[in-house]
Amino acid sequence: MLDDPNFERAVIYMVEHHDEGALGLILNRPSEESLNDPLEGWIAAQSDPPTVFSGGPVEHDALIALARPSEPVDETLGFLAPLTGSIASADLAADPELVVGTIVDLRVFRGYAGWGSGQLEAEIDSGSWLVLDSDPDDVFTAEPDELWRTVLRRQPGRLGWLAGVPDDLTWN
Repeated sequence: MLDDPNFERAVIYMVEHHDEGALGLILNRPSEESLNDPLEGWIAAQSDPPTVFSGGPVEHDALIALARPSEPVDETLGFLAPLTGSIASADLAADPELVVGTIVDLRVFRGYAGWGSGQLEAEIDSGSWLVLDSDPDDVFTAEPDELWRTVLRRQPGRLGWLAGVPDDLTWN
């Protein structure tokens, strides 16, 4: 239902959702951008592919990092903030030498997807989005170009069939 190329076959990880709106990151849009000075200390921690991902069309100056800690996150660390399960937000302003040893995966996003109050709910109600459970491996997949199909394949019933739909329906 959305006519926005930013979201065509996008897999979005919801970072925040409340009455005032929602914030998510597109997981399957790797870019050609790599981390460089002053963030080069984070490069060794990046998951494959080691690139900055296009997180969405909002605030392209914002860099957001998600990490998978090697152990449960203690909120007093300051440089990792737990989100859900085994996913945490990493503070890129922190000294990477303090953080890199405490995480097993890192993904950096430029920009994000954002919705105002009630906007996402209206888009879901209109059938514009499929709301599915995430797997921590989705965030750090080494094959982001296949993520949309991977997520759909693990769904039961007819929903799983969508994984085989061609990019262009005229190819069918």
